Amino acid sequence: MRARLILTDGTRFEGLSLGAMGTTVGEVVFNTAMMGYQEILTDPSYHFQLVTMTYPQIGNYGVNPKDFESRRIYAGGLIIREYSPVVSHWQATRSLDEYLKHYSVVGISDIDTRQLTRHLRDHGAQMGMITTSDESVDILLQRLQASKPLVGRDIAQEVTTAEHYHWPLDTDIRPDQPSVFKVAVYDFGVKFSILRALFEHGCELRVFPARTSAEEVLAWQPDGIFLSNGPGDPEPVAYAIDTVKSLLGKKPIFGICLGHQILGLALGAKTSKLKFGHHGANHPVRHLPSGAVEITSQNHGFIVDADSLPPGEVEITHINLNDETLEGFRHKTLPAFSVQYHPESAPGPRDSRYLFENFIKEMKAFHA
Repeated sequence: MRARLILTDGTRFEGLSLGAMGTTVGEVVFNTAMMGYQEILTDPSYHFQLVTMTYPQIGNYGVNPKDFESRRIYAGGLIIREYSPVVSHWQATRSLDEYLKHYSVVGISDIDTRQLTRHLRDHGAQMGMITTSDESVDILLQRLQASKPLVGRDIAQEVTTAEHYHWPLDTDIRPDQPSVFKVAVYDFGVKFSILRALFEHGCELRVFPARTSAEEVLAWQPDGIFLSNGPGDPEPVAYAIDTVKSLLGKKPIFGICLGHQILGLALGAKTSKLKFGHHGANHPVRHLPSGAVEITSQNHGFIVDADSLPPGEVEITHINLNDETLEGFRHKTLPAFSVQYHPESAPGPRDSRYLFENFIKEMKAFHA
């Protein structure tokens, strides 16, 4: 069946329907990962986004029950060049098309994703619509242009947990080593792989809703605070910024992605929106203290402005080698550090897993 992709600037593409029939609206971005579409679709950081995969053939290894990053698909839609109806992987239990239909997610295939990617790179990420409707382009474009933009919206509130819970969810699972530290995780859209990584490092985890007060978290007596990844604009998440301000210095804090931005805002920095964001599993980042280069997994449209960080209080630790934007910092006197990317690397290389070990060291030093 025919499907169409329409952008707010009037650009449109015609292709074939993938997944569910219907209409979906969101911010159109491109992701440069060669694989990992299952993790990308279920990552809450992609909430409200229509994800364009730049790799040409998608779907060839299907979907399996192990690589979910949440309980459902959060991406608003999927845009690809060629869909593989043939699934070849020993763990696969269903096809990508079946998976999208199961969660009523609209997608489109057989469009020129190279042309779309160049357009987004040159003109910036923008709102778009994938639809199987036969309505006229003028009517669809009017509806699209009337939709709410991403900037200024608190969409982390739409993906956070409704109530706190312990990890792992399966109480029969035990770590290879006894739990040494209790870590309170602020859920702004946390991925299962993040929780797995902390758990594998011997942490007992309790995941809290984004609006949880500092007093409630501290009442659990955690050894450290983790600020998770999440979608959207960090500035409207004002309640979390205020909470982090009150937590600074009381417990070691480790933030990633949206949590990194919230920590930056809590320290008095400013954030801004990138032209087309960083989305992919192959972004080079330099670790300034060692000079080492990490290949990282990223998904964000906003950044902390490096020049706005308080210079006497904060040390810049990581820089993006593609555009020299800020990728990480640490406070010089307080036990707080963060990175803009996803150190658990799902999908992606594991160059950044050392950051979890650094968090463990921070908690050990703080409680020594």
